[in-house]
Amino acid sequence: MNFDDQLHRYFGVREVEALTPDALAAGIEHMCVDFGLETDQRRRFALWSLMFLLGAAPDLDEAFEDPADRDAARDFMEMMERAEEDDG
Repeated sequence: MNFDDQLHRYFGVREVEALTPDALAAGIEHMCVDFGLETDQRRRFALWSLMFLLGAAPDLDEAFEDPADRDAARDFMEMMERAEEDDG
């Protein structure tokens, strides 16, 4: 999943700066629906990761049945927190 492609698919833009609040809300809603319907483990993780970055990810226990997926999501969350600390 290419980030730019996902921005275009869900939000109709190719750059984050071009997002309007309405487009953001509609895109997140679309993403949540797709996440609920997605059966491919890797695509589900990629969608969850993007939703996490946007502050809209479901709780890990609800999102992932497999403990390994939950652990990978926790690792992703920690990696993003460290990157934010390094930037700040």
